[in-house]
Amino acid sequence: MAVMALSTAFTKLFGVRHPIALAPMGGSAGGALAAAVSRGGGLGLLGGAYGDRDWLARELPIVADSGQPWGVGFLSWAIDVGAVDHALEHDPGAVMLSFGDPSPFTERVRAAGAALIIQVTDLEEARQAVDLGADVIVAQGTESGGHGARLGRSTLPFVPVVVDLVAPVPVLAAGGIADGRGVAAALALGAAGALIGTRFQATAESLVDPSVAKAIVEGRGQDTERNRVLDIARGARWPSKYTARTLGHPYLDQWRDREAELAANPEARLAYQADVARGDIPALPVWAGEAVDLVTDLPPRPTSSPPWPLRPTMPWPGRGGTDRGLTGTERRRGATPAQGGAPSLSCAGAVVDRSEGRGPTTAPGSGEARPPAEISGGRCPPTGWPRGLPRGGRPGCGTGSRRRSPGRPRGRSGPTRGRRRAHRRRRA
Repeated sequence: MAVMALSTAFTKLFGVRHPIALAPMGGSAGGALAAAVSRGGGLGLLGGAYGDRDWLARELPIVADSGQPWGVGFLSWAIDVGAVDHALEHDPGAVMLSFGDPSPFTERVRAAGAALIIQVTDLEEARQAVDLGADVIVAQGTESGGHGARLGRSTLPFVPVVVDLVAPVPVLAAGGIADGRGVAAALALGAAGALIGTRFQATAESLVDPSVAKAIVEGRGQDTERNRVLDIARGARWPSKYTARTLGHPYLDQWRDREAELAANPEARLAYQADVARGDIPALPVWAGEAVDLVTDLPPRPTSSPPWPLRPTMPWPGRGGTDRGLTGTERRRGATPAQGGAPSLSCAGAVVDRSEGRGPTTAPGSGEARPPAEISGGRCPPTGWPRGLPRGGRPGCGTGSRRRSPGRPRGRSGPTRGRRRAHRRRRA
């Protein structure tokens, strides 16, 4: 059965199969997780965060040995040029810079031949990213887990505005995306892919403590909250313009809406450290986005590297994974359970993979077989829409279903309905 990979400006730039990048989460996205995402067909980004040299020396070789495209991410406000130079020695395919002024580091990245990815939280930052020559821009919405803009915008309205502003630079959508439906929505908004974080924390390759992974699996979006309380309590140096979305926490309940008072209370911060030392509270908050409800399992680490697809944990929109069996169409095509469905964020691969078996689509007037997303410049949603959503939309986008002729009514044709009505009247 033919497998059709999505082709966008992002996948072409990095030579990856899927329009997905791992969010470079500090403390979570180590070498093993970044390598797993890259081997699965996405772009694994190592969470370089503050640029700790010992941590980088340990984790960089792991992902560098993956043999697949990979990159590393840093916090612009927290690093020095030495951290970037250290990472560039391992020849990453991309360097991502987030939060703060990226300009001191951009020339080094470009001179080394790595792609420059800049994450933005408002339109001013997006304009700066274009001026600095960003190869990819990540538009982060406020639904994202971890840190983001205090006065940011939601992913749905923010992404298309950034797409239009920075065109033709490809954009990745970030914030509130944890399954294939979210990736499809990002593509519909005009993005070339998605940057995903929270879903990847709940995997065996993630560096988080098992209790954190368990909290994410059991968490709900309504339990998340953007705040600075926990940064202040633990003495983090994050600039005040950034807040962090976390799951609930005792200190958040105690100091909510009292940030200034907490900042002026050294005894409270000492008490926080004492509670951490006693094990009464976790050393770090549980960063989680609003899509945490969609993270419902912790896939085990495979003992080997089997060919794709693996057990699905994030089915593509409108289609079940391999565990649910096959559709009638797949059975007629002779597909096996391993071929059917649309496997996705599994532990080792941790990527969205499509295997609907529809094959490529021919570009109008070209005779060249290409996926629908490529035909429409990477902005067309994939085939297989989520149930309950209307079909149609952008001209030229394949939906995998027959289209009605303009003006033709749904259901049976008019003459057929008329004959049946007349027949019923005669019988009466």
